Amino acid sequence: MGRVHDQGLLFPTSNVRSAFAVGIGINLSFVLIEAFIGLAVQSMSLLSDAAHNLADVGTLAISLFAYRLLKVKATEEFTYGYKKTSILAALFNSVVLLVSIGAIAYESINRFFNPAPIQGGAVAVVAGIGIVINTTSAFLFFKEKERDINLKSAYLHLLSDALVSAAVVVGGVAMMFTSWFWIDGILSLFIAGVILASTWKLLRESLKLSIDGVPANVSVKEITDRALQQEGVAGLHHVHIWALSSTENAMTAHLVLRNDVAREKELVIKEQFRHELLHHHIQHITLETEKENEQCVDADCDETKSMKKQH
Repeated sequence: MGRVHDQGLLFPTSNVRSAFAVGIGINLSFVLIEAFIGLAVQSMSLLSDAAHNLADVGTLAISLFAYRLLKVKATEEFTYGYKKTSILAALFNSVVLLVSIGAIAYESINRFFNPAPIQGGAVAVVAGIGIVINTTSAFLFFKEKERDINLKSAYLHLLSDALVSAAVVVGGVAMMFTSWFWIDGILSLFIAGVILASTWKLLRESLKLSIDGVPANVSVKEITDRALQQEGVAGLHHVHIWALSSTENAMTAHLVLRNDVAREKELVIKEQFRHELLHHHIQHITLETEKENEQCVDADCDETKSMKKQH
């Protein structure tokens, strides 16, 4: 059995850590301002948005903590270290956001049927500040957003916050000129809908990765096809792919070689396949090789028949 893996571990860069720290700082400051003014003018839309932003601050803080755990060395008890915590952080964050939806929706419906006078101008000004802060925070993660589920979720949540703030600005201006205070409840329900839409995909993906499902950026079919295209390879089976963290994936497999492949050639084939897997977002690879004429006794061996080259 051969064990190969990529030495270039995908730990967060100092720029990513700085993005989290800055995002946490400016968003927490805005949450305090928005909550204070929301209470002062009795605006449910501002308080809902403050709760939403506070949840995002928690998301950023937990993600940053999880990233720090990525660098903790493996032990005899935790042989992968604490890499999985970055996935659990995304799962926890998505659950917290979904819980916040229920609270916001309940109070929003109550506010819709029992509207209270609101200073629309103050609502619009505070929400306008929110557009600037959330947009700035979102673009801190723009360059790295496709590299990691936590970075992408941070970017999408902060960008959706900016859109929500824009809607609140419109609502504040409308209330200022029309005195239609029921708009405040409608805006709060809109915010709840935005949270649900942006969180649902994150919940599904983080739950899938937490139970060792194949990551979304990996295709088992593509990997199998590439293996069968290599000279000397007759089949691939016993394929297992899972996420070690939100940035690193692992794979184990049995690589079936043709009977005439020499030992020296076997090493070359494995190295070539390893290099190919790096392009398919697999950083940790464990391969076991066998020949066509060797009898496979594993339950998954029937897969080999359907994965062999046609010749």
